[in-house]
Amino acid sequence: MVISVPRLVIAAPSSGSGKTTVATGLMAAFASRGLAVSPHKVGPDYIDPGYHTLATGRVGRNLDAYLCGTELIAPLFAHGARGCDLAVVEGVMGLYDGAAGEGELASTAQVAKLLRAPVVLVVDASSQSRSVAALVHGFASWDPGVRVAGVILNKVGSSRHEEMLREALDESGVPVLGCLRRAAQVDTPARHLGLVPVAERRSDAVDAVGAMAEQVRRGCDLDALYALARGAGELSGAAWDAAEVVASSPPPPLPVPTLGAAPPDPRHRPERPRPQTPDGLRVVAVAGGAAFTFSYAEHAELLTAAGAEVVTFDPLRDEQLPDGTDGLVIGGGFPEVYAPELSANEPLRKAVAELAFGGAPVAAECAGLLYLSRELDDQPMCGVLDVSARMSERLTLGYRDAVAVSDSALAVAGTRMRGHEFHRTVVEPGAGAAPAWGVRAPERRVEGFVQQGVHASYLHTHWASQPGVARRFVERCRTS
Repeated sequence: MVISVPRLVIAAPSSGSGKTTVATGLMAAFASRGLAVSPHKVGPDYIDPGYHTLATGRVGRNLDAYLCGTELIAPLFAHGARGCDLAVVEGVMGLYDGAAGEGELASTAQVAKLLRAPVVLVVDASSQSRSVAALVHGFASWDPGVRVAGVILNKVGSSRHEEMLREALDESGVPVLGCLRRAAQVDTPARHLGLVPVAERRSDAVDAVGAMAEQVRRGCDLDALYALARGAGELSGAAWDAAEVVASSPPPPLPVPTLGAAPPDPRHRPERPRPQTPDGLRVVAVAGGAAFTFSYAEHAELLTAAGAEVVTFDPLRDEQLPDGTDGLVIGGGFPEVYAPELSANEPLRKAVAELAFGGAPVAAECAGLLYLSRELDDQPMCGVLDVSARMSERLTLGYRDAVAVSDSALAVAGTRMRGHEFHRTVVEPGAGAAPAWGVRAPERRVEGFVQQGVHASYLHTHWASQPGVARRFVERCRTS
């Protein structure tokens, strides 16, 4: 199979240069021309893809060479871009920044090479003139395998400033494909973990994406950018397919409940109603809404391929789990922002606790871990785990190489997975009697909790790297 989708990678010398504004604006501007635009984001970021989805009407997808492996970048890209006229890939951090101590691994540059895609460098020109040429020359010549094929100048102060920048770049050999003036109206609010997600400010986010698109339309040569995208090299190989990878993953061993902390009343194991679904399907409830916005689209696709009916619910609004829930997935997000509201929804908290104490499989990552705790910033949570959670001034951030310590609904002990931590909260204690993961770096430690069917941890993982996780989880739904 040959993959020939026109594509661009939008990169920058550093964070804060304007990648998200330019990438999102380009996506929206091209979509408004009637093109089917496939949005992608390098790295583990969950928030930017939400803005990409608004811009294109298609699911924003991540391309993370650390979490998924380099061999999956092109297949996952092809899966997301299937049937599209153009793909726009927003980079992460600076062009050559990747996993700490791992060389180019997980960098925008590496992904661009794996996709054989031209790179457009977004440069914050607000405090420079002729020096911009030296900066662009350095980035363009650093790695001959990376094709820096154009520059978009951002935060340009005036016509005279633009003239000086263009004159300097004439000598660099890298064409200027856009020049954006300072425009506060396209700014998006941020807080302790980055931009505020779309789900929390949808109306304002729609306006912001519209402003980004208009700024890009005014300041960029869209025809030249599309021509550049059409010159991307062909890729060979098949697109990733959830059904195929689940079918080819090893059959999960029969799950054995792991001993851990006991429920408050060990005799209370409520009968759970069976779902009204076609034979063999099991209902997997996935937390969504403003408090739980972090998820990878491939997780739901893998669960569906493994035989689940995936149903989204909102812990801020819904007082009961979806009918017939057999398993529960609670991903990342911002429960710390909504702790009073989550706590006030006592009926749902009790329903989650009953499901977990009844032995159903529950997969909780980061925000999910906090929601299952006894309390979060002194607000009562579900009480599934006998831990206390609170906000902290310290940011925990980075990739992690992990191994499953305990048999769980997700994996057998010894399973290797790579994850990512990104939080300003702490839980005490940090691990249970049966920990979820052993982490090798930056320090050796165990973390997380395996308790009956519950697997709760701070680590965000990408199941495309281990599709057997979804198959095992759904099998546990059938047998619990």
